[in-house]
Amino acid sequence: MKFNDAISGGALLALAIAILVNIQSFPRIPGQSIGPSAFPGLLAGLLAVCAVILIFNGLRKHLSPQRVGWIIPGDWLTSPWHAGNFVLTVVGLLFYILLADKLGFIPCGIILLGALFWKLRVRPALILPIASIATLVIHLIFYKGLRVPLPWGVLLPVAW
Repeated sequence: MKFNDAISGGALLALAIAILVNIQSFPRIPGQSIGPSAFPGLLAGLLAVCAVILIFNGLRKHLSPQRVGWIIPGDWLTSPWHAGNFVLTVVGLLFYILLADKLGFIPCGIILLGALFWKLRVRPALILPIASIATLVIHLIFYKGLRVPLPWGVLLPVAW
């Protein structure tokens, strides 16, 4: 799916304005001309300039004789295979959001990866081992390496 540059530019301009509004609440440092809002403000200003350029170019293309549409749907929207992958991804994310605290990260990860591997036609004999190993590696990286407290759920009695 392709969006006209004016739409993307409008979204980026809204983001830049939101950043500029938010940094007004950052504290001022006495005796300093550069405070914590200086660099986010600079980046937001540059983002706003780029957004205005995108909006200008998008409007120019839309009003040109070739007339490019605002949104051009991609071929994947009419493909049942790709649309199914998209739907499964969204359903999988909702599954994790709703059940991760009850089931835990590891069971949810194995189920989610297993469903995605099945949809992507991974050989059935490889689905469970790869989903299990990948989930455990991801858990190890986030839980031990990055110290992100992932939910244990039903595995709380055997948590390490």
